[in-house]
Amino acid sequence: MPTIKKLALAGLAGCGFVAAQPALAQTTLTYSSWVGPTHHLTIWQTNWTKEVEKATNGRVKFQMLPKHPSAAPGTFDAVRDGLMDLSYVTASYTPARHVLPTMAELPGMGDTSEVNSVAYSRIYWKYFDQIGEYKGVKLLGVFTHGPGQIFTKKAVKGIADLQGLKIRTGGGVADGTFFPIEAFISFKLETVVAQVTEIPGGTYSSSFGFFMNEEKWNKLSKQDQAAIDSLSREHVARTAGKSWDGADAKGRDAIEKARVPLVKASPELTAEVRKRSGPIIEDWIAKAHAKGVDAPKVLAEFRAELKKVAAGK
Repeated sequence: MPTIKKLALAGLAGCGFVAAQPALAQTTLTYSSWVGPTHHLTIWQTNWTKEVEKATNGRVKFQMLPKHPSAAPGTFDAVRDGLMDLSYVTASYTPARHVLPTMAELPGMGDTSEVNSVAYSRIYWKYFDQIGEYKGVKLLGVFTHGPGQIFTKKAVKGIADLQGLKIRTGGGVADGTFFPIEAFISFKLETVVAQVTEIPGGTYSSSFGFFMNEEKWNKLSKQDQAAIDSLSREHVARTAGKSWDGADAKGRDAIEKARVPLVKASPELTAEVRKRSGPIIEDWIAKAHAKGVDAPKVLAEFRAELKKVAAGK
């Protein structure tokens, strides 16, 4: 049986008194990735844009640029200045600007990208966001890649085997390099690497910020901003982390297929790496303290958060 409300609305409509609800404008935002189109991060970013399009019922759409409009280290400035509306970049590309995010890059942290990313995200939004190191863009989320391990041209059993080797972070002509496991595929290392040595928590993990142009963000409706917020922060950290862990799993398969030894570091080697990482950690503590952060407290909380996330909390 029709309700009084429905009858009233029907009567008003018959008299031409019901005004149509104003449609929210459609916005098209550009995005870009400084890695290749088949790289898992490019695919992750594209999937995230599709989530936003669905959450906003198509009011916010995205168009991928055919070419990244800047060198990778210039991504923050390119988004801030409107050369593109959405992207991500490694914090260590801009170390003077992004000091606090390098906490997540310290040796011996999370054993997976997802664990490290989610724990770091929780700490970032609680302590670091207010410092304003991403001022000028709308930060959507932070995450890290998988634990960086030791790729060498010779077998490594102990710290003595690393003495005198030319080790590069992120690649280069050398005797070895620090890389996440997925890099075995990305950088085609099967012909140059004799061994991959895994340190618990890794030797480092690159930290990323994922952000959009602030002016474009401010022009979005409150409804669409809320939809994007629901897909930001920990959602970004968890989905990006899972993407990287998936890529690392493929890297492990490739290492096994290439018959390159993937060796767990001995307790003695792990202890030596921890000992020699001390100055790196102390350097971050000093720089974070200069920013007004209680660095020892925050770092201890980060380590505790890593355990919580690893336990499924």
